[in-house]
Amino acid sequence: MNCSEYNESLQQRGDVTLWVSDDVVQNWAPPRRKTRGGQARYSDLAIEICLTLRVVFRIPLRQTQGFMRSIAKLMGLNLAMPDYSTLSRRGKGLMIAQNR
Repeated sequence: MNCSEYNESLQQRGDVTLWVSDDVVQNWAPPRRKTRGGQARYSDLAIEICLTLRVVFRIPLRQTQGFMRSIAKLMGLNLAMPDYSTLSRRGKGLMIAQNR
């Protein structure tokens, strides 16, 4: 067994590579409402992405907010991130599609 290759493969397990597709960036903000009431700042897709990464990395809501902010910064995206209270409130009523 080649120890240096094995060592490198173990190190690569810790590599985290994320990307955000252009359609996600374009749909980060929801379409404007035609009815009365306040306008949402984030689409359901944006909330779903944040909460999915929260579950994957097992982090609390406040750290999710910071994690998403750092991803946007690393990718050079100028996107506002939902705060932890928005994630909590919007996540309760969100219907997430599950692929089986």
